[in-house]
Amino acid sequence: MRFEQSGVFALNFVSSPGSGKTQLLVRTISDLKDRFPISVIEGDQQTSNDAERIRATGVSALQINTGKGCHLDAHMVSRALAELTVAPSSLLFIENVGNLVCPAAFDLGEAHKVVVLSVTEGEDKPLKYPEMFAASDLMLLNKSDLLPHVEFDVGRCLANALKVNPDLQTLVVSARTGEGMAAFYAWIEARAARAAARSARAAAAK
Repeated sequence: MRFEQSGVFALNFVSSPGSGKTQLLVRTISDLKDRFPISVIEGDQQTSNDAERIRATGVSALQINTGKGCHLDAHMVSRALAELTVAPSSLLFIENVGNLVCPAAFDLGEAHKVVVLSVTEGEDKPLKYPEMFAASDLMLLNKSDLLPHVEFDVGRCLANALKVNPDLQTLVVSARTGEGMAAFYAWIEARAARAAARSARAAAAK
């Protein structure tokens, strides 16, 4: 509700470690930062490596280290927002701790969860970790540039994801080459515009 009231469009990116989610965010930010104000909250158990990679794109990023914790929660995000300047009518990307279990159960106030899966993982990941895929609105199947070099059945993977969540939208992308990223940006822009319109209507009704 806090994000919606201020017109901030927040996405919660979730995945297992090694899916390429930070690289995907770096590419997304680099391509969209001239169209939207963007800020980022980074979640990791230790180090500020990912936040430093994000800051190198020129946007504000705040690192949350969870220690032994396996996910971000709303209280952590709320405290981060006290230190991070998030402009009204902007994009906020929350990169959750790499884990396909715990983050599924925690609402951070985001508009959507975006689950990132890579072709270097198994096609059965959606079946093994169904709660995460059921809680997400979009799945990005990343590292498509590696498909010629790995044994991975894209059709089977997408079918498994839709078996868990028939409403899940799916895109096949490569953060390295840019394949499929334009469709992801269009998805963001369409939903951010809808969120901004709702926020404007709510403000006008007060």
